[in-house]
Amino acid sequence: MEIKENDFIFSDDRSLVDVKAVHHYLSTQSYWAKDIPFELVQRAVENSLCFGIYKDQQQVGFARWVTDKATFAYLCDVYVSEEFRGLGLSKKLMSLMLFHPDLQGLRRYQLTTLDAHGLYEQFGFKALENPERQMSIVFKNLYSQMKND
Repeated sequence: MEIKENDFIFSDDRSLVDVKAVHHYLSTQSYWAKDIPFELVQRAVENSLCFGIYKDQQQVGFARWVTDKATFAYLCDVYVSEEFRGLGLSKKLMSLMLFHPDLQGLRRYQLTTLDAHGLYEQFGFKALENPERQMSIVFKNLYSQMKND
C-alpha cells in the first residue's frame, strides 16, 4: 500500500524502511526508546507491520504495529522528524495505518503515549475503560542499562 501526496510517500513496504534512520531517531530523540540498540530496532522492524513516510527517498516518519492480524494490534514507535512536523503527516499516516487491509476487524487497537493524546483521540482512541484490568511488566531505562554494561 502506497500513497503519494505533496512530495511525500506513505508506504507499508518494509523494504523501504531505513533502519539506521529509525534507530537514530528512536535512540537519540524519543523518550520511550532512548539508547535502544540497533539490533533491537532491526528485529522490531523485521517482526512488525511497518509504515514509513519518505521525502526525496529519505525516511522522515515511521510507525509500526505489533499484531497478530486477527484480534489485536499495538501501535508503537510513531514519529515524524522535527523539521516535518505541523504538515499533517502524522494524521495522514494514522489514516493509512488504521485502514490497512491487514488490520480490519480486530477486537482491540492499543497504544501508549505521553503527549499525543489529541492526535490519537481524533482516530477513536480513548483512555482505557478498565485500567485496573490491564497489567504489564516494565523494565525502566533498560536500554541505558544495556549501554552501560
